[in-house]
Amino acid sequence: MGTLEIKVQNTKCQGCARTITDALAGIDGISTVEVDVATGRITVAGEQPSHRAIVRKLAELGYPE
Repeated sequence: MGTLEIKVQNTKCQGCARTITDALAGIDGISTVEVDVATGRITVAGEQPSHRAIVRKLAELGYPE
């Protein structure tokens, strides 16, 4: 199992955290998503989660690196 940590912009509330969690959970290879709203850090774990796919999805949602 691999883990990625990404710091993003614009995380302001638990609603942002829920949006991010729900969207990233739909990406193949991801088993868990944790969002720290205060720091903007997102931790993703799973079987070889794709950094590129995660960053692309976050940007689409309005949470760029």
